[in-house]
Amino acid sequence: MRVARSRFRGWGGVAGMAAACALTAAATLLPLSHGAADNAGSVLAGQGVASARPAKADDCATPEASLPSSAAGGPNIDAIVQRGKLIVGVDQNSYRWGYRNPASGGLEGFDIDLARAIAQDILGRPDAIIFRAIPTNQRIPALNNGTVDIVVRTMTINCARIKQVAFSTAYFQTGQQVLAPKGSSITGYNKSLAGKKICSAEGSTAYDALAKNSFGATFKDEHDGQPQDEEQFTVPNQLDCLVRLQMGLVDAVVTDAALAAGQAAQDPAVELKGGKPFTTEFYGVATKLGNDDLVRRVNKVLDDYRKGPWTEAYNKWLVADLPGITGPPAPKYRTG
Repeated sequence: MRVARSRFRGWGGVAGMAAACALTAAATLLPLSHGAADNAGSVLAGQGVASARPAKADDCATPEASLPSSAAGGPNIDAIVQRGKLIVGVDQNSYRWGYRNPASGGLEGFDIDLARAIAQDILGRPDAIIFRAIPTNQRIPALNNGTVDIVVRTMTINCARIKQVAFSTAYFQTGQQVLAPKGSSITGYNKSLAGKKICSAEGSTAYDALAKNSFGATFKDEHDGQPQDEEQFTVPNQLDCLVRLQMGLVDAVVTDAALAAGQAAQDPAVELKGGKPFTTEFYGVATKLGNDDLVRRVNKVLDDYRKGPWTEAYNKWLVADLPGITGPPAPKYRTG
């Protein structure tokens, strides 16, 4: 393994780097935490309701269209009530979204608040919840193997994923953006990436975007299972990319603008490039395909959440790093 160049920024050199690595390792290795112990780039439109045809494999015009909301029960809701806990897949290293507060040890962030609101609705208590920290590339497997009931983890709804898991209506709009050092020659998602080394999370929409057009950048690992050295560009978690950027092992990161803004808040030596996201994407709450009763119930929670709690959570966690967002995206429901 080659020695990393000493180019730490923002987090206090080696000490900050160690803390970052420890946090990332915790997200991967700490599979279970109990809620009782845990204590977009563009301005969005208003909260209207839109209808859309079901997203189909051949056209997939509106992948964010979901099932109509309902407060009714069902087999999956009943199983959660009988267990007495909602099991939620989350991140614990995405600042402002889902992260472990080093002072309290509790999980905090925009996604954590939403998960607690879902637990409150189904079980009557926001702490009737079990958080399971999962890497980006394990979100879909965790749903399909029953490790979690839902995933609330900055998960983009897209045409490929709706074939694998079921999504709620969208609760946040974002898009892909480039994060790089302030003095970098990189100006955005464009030809300035040519010859640069770019990091993204495995299984992310950022990786998919680079696969379609990398502008001559290096972003793929030569071999699967490659060790953590200078030639690794796809990583389990987004924070790993920031660490590698701080070490000088990569020149830039491509990730959701919402996540990149949180990373820029952690490290003032880096910034978002290009002015605005180069894609339009929506986050949704994910569950296993066929769990229609749970999808409808989550959509009912989101109907209520958009009426006030969403703005409260945005002002608490995101407004400082993502200013100018006027409200959540309008829900779209399937017709036909």
